[in-house]
Amino acid sequence: MPRFNPDSDVLIATIGRPHGVHGRVHLHPATDAPESVEAFRILHDEHGAEWTVQWVSPGVATVRDAQGNALPDRTAAERLVNRRLYVARDALPEADDGEFYHADLIGMTAFSQEGDVLGTVAVVHDYGAGVSLEIDRGLIVPFTMVCVPQVDVANRRITVVPPAEIEVEGELDGDVQVRA
Repeated sequence: MPRFNPDSDVLIATIGRPHGVHGRVHLHPATDAPESVEAFRILHDEHGAEWTVQWVSPGVATVRDAQGNALPDRTAAERLVNRRLYVARDALPEADDGEFYHADLIGMTAFSQEGDVLGTVAVVHDYGAGVSLEIDRGLIVPFTMVCVPQVDVANRRITVVPPAEIEVEGELDGDVQVRA
């Protein structure tokens, strides 16, 4: 049974509400390509349980346990609502140039253009209107070429240029205060 590793596992999908009475579920992919969820042979959850999924219609899937047993009924499906399914980061293909996995950005050190440390990427937000990065000292910047002109995956660092509407006050090696 695989062990869940929050530092290297990547969220692939979240199990939603049941669909019908035969154990099928609504499945919410965390990828741009929903069909890729099925391509991963084995997914695992935070508890270490292994799962496979098979799409039966857009947004609806059959979920099977490690022994290949499908969920038998709606009650079993209800017990898995909000269960997150992961894959190990090293099982994913390399990202194309200019593309990044959220998991790769988290933990990167953020530097100003002058080379001052602004903090560490703590959260990658994606609410549908564009991705933003939250730096652990309270700074949130849009993940655009203007605000994040350099991403150095190999050295785990990014360059951040806060938008003109955001003032960064205080010592950069101490607390950063953000005003909008």
